[in-house]
Amino acid sequence: MTGLSDDLLDRVLGRLGFSVRPDPDLASLEKLYASWCLHVPFDNIRKMIVLRSAEKRTLPGMDAAEFFENWLTNGSGATCWPIANALFMLLSSLGYRAFHLAGSMRDMGINHGSVKISVDGMDYIADASLMLNMLVPLDHRPYIGNDPVFPVEWERDGASHLLWLLTPPGSEFYYCRMTADPVDISFFEERYEATRERSIFNQRLYARRNYPGELILLWGNTRFSRTVSGLERRDLSRDDLCHALRSDIGISDVLIHEWAAAGGLEASFEPSSAPSAAPITLKPPSQRQGSL
Repeated sequence: MTGLSDDLLDRVLGRLGFSVRPDPDLASLEKLYASWCLHVPFDNIRKMIVLRSAEKRTLPGMDAAEFFENWLTNGSGATCWPIANALFMLLSSLGYRAFHLAGSMRDMGINHGSVKISVDGMDYIADASLMLNMLVPLDHRPYIGNDPVFPVEWERDGASHLLWLLTPPGSEFYYCRMTADPVDISFFEERYEATRERSIFNQRLYARRNYPGELILLWGNTRFSRTVSGLERRDLSRDDLCHALRSDIGISDVLIHEWAAAGGLEASFEPSSAPSAAPITLKPPSQRQGSL
């Protein structure tokens, strides 16, 4: 697998706020990942367009160069498998020892793609779609964050690691278990293709972007904003939803028009047909500190 071209790599780094190529060390990795979480949204816009096409088309984004050209032009990211591969290719092109990593959201089978990086004898997770704002060190120590806007916890659980998250509209922590390590690009491609038939990101809009001190999520026709003041929820009109895609997520007018013309706008006002997630019986570290 070849890395990104020099021209594309420099344009991507420029959009992420880097005027020169960073050295492949831990300090640069922390800055790169933090910038990624603030600039690259997690969204299903292009996937919705492809799934609504009259002809069967390749699911978008698995080619990292194509992913980044689209992001630079239209502002959209992707769902977990392609967006993780894009981050993997970016880091590999910069000289990092990066690996494709797979996990299980809510222990519902292998359904999540991520990235592991080895730096100075320590392994870290940089998750492109969970947008944690910080690297996850894969050691034996549990971590309990204190950021009220982006709460995250993690811990080792036997041979795997649990990443605990709290994202709108839920009010309870859920987890991703990192289990398959490492896997190759063909595994990512196969799992991404399998989502064509079953995924919570196939029917209605899901678009998230982080800002300093604010998490914004568009889910269906509802806008969620979480800040230190709490969570605000607002149902949007069709015009408001298109405006939010532009102003909150950073999507181009061209892509918004294509998404709406494909039926994505109307589909986002339909009731969700996704199966309900199973209740979580485990508790995050912060809720069982006495047992740690």
